[in-house]
Amino acid sequence: MHSCMDWRSVTFDWNRARAFLVTAEEGSLSAAARALGMTQPTLGRQVTALEEELGLVLFERVGRGLVLTQAGTQLMGHVRAMGEAAVGVSLAASGQAQAASGHVAVTASEVYSSWLMPRIARRLRDVAPGITLEVVASNEIRDLRRREADIAIRNARPEEPDLIAKRVGEDEGTFYGSIDYLERLGPITDPADLARAEFIGFADNTQFMEALQKRGIPVTPAQFPVLTSSHTVHWEMARMGVGLGTVPCGLGDAAPEMRRVLPDVTFRFPIWLVAHRELRTSPRVRIVWDLLAEALPELLSHPE
Repeated sequence: MHSCMDWRSVTFDWNRARAFLVTAEEGSLSAAARALGMTQPTLGRQVTALEEELGLVLFERVGRGLVLTQAGTQLMGHVRAMGEAAVGVSLAASGQAQAASGHVAVTASEVYSSWLMPRIARRLRDVAPGITLEVVASNEIRDLRRREADIAIRNARPEEPDLIAKRVGEDEGTFYGSIDYLERLGPITDPADLARAEFIGFADNTQFMEALQKRGIPVTPAQFPVLTSSHTVHWEMARMGVGLGTVPCGLGDAAPEMRRVLPDVTFRFPIWLVAHRELRTSPRVRIVWDLLAEALPELLSHPE
């Protein structure tokens, strides 16, 4: 295959492009085939046909997964834009978004519900004013199969086979402290210095402590004077100078009274959209899903 191509000579097959896009998002042919509801051999043939059509190698196999090549990464941006444009054209042509009505429940963590969902809701009011959005702010995993919500924003891919999942981006968090608290704490230059810090903990703090210790941060139960099951309370405690808090960087960086403690120490985690298979047949749920899939990567990349 050639390493370069003349884009002006290409006639694009959208089915092949969609196969490529979903495979890139899912990271394997088997996962992409499940997401698209087709067999793995059929999907593989579509991806191979696109590579031959473009004269490019789009994926490299790493273990059981697939990784985009440089050419695949370049193509990814174009195909994703095509997909978003196709959804927009379809909705605009049919008047579906404006005409859609009904109730859609989206569940997300307390932090995302209070930080990101108001911006999503504002956009939804412009796109589909007939849809009533319910935001289920909870740090617990809601059961979509029991209709506790229509769509979930999660940090892990679900294992249930009857759910549709799409990875829409990645977020990162780190430690933040108020200016006042950091002045009292003194200079922090490496993780070992955090042995003299106090942290805002969580109701079940053992797992949090173990994660910090694995990152070389020496913490003990005595360093957690306040515990809370609420992530929003956690953040407010940190803002008041009670101790160090851990929140997404987009939220923490936007707070003028807060500072990163160790800027190079961050915790990265994926962002998944999850829905029941009813997504394929419910226009109102599909509209909210598409809006989330488009807006979340943008909001996480440009949080302000």
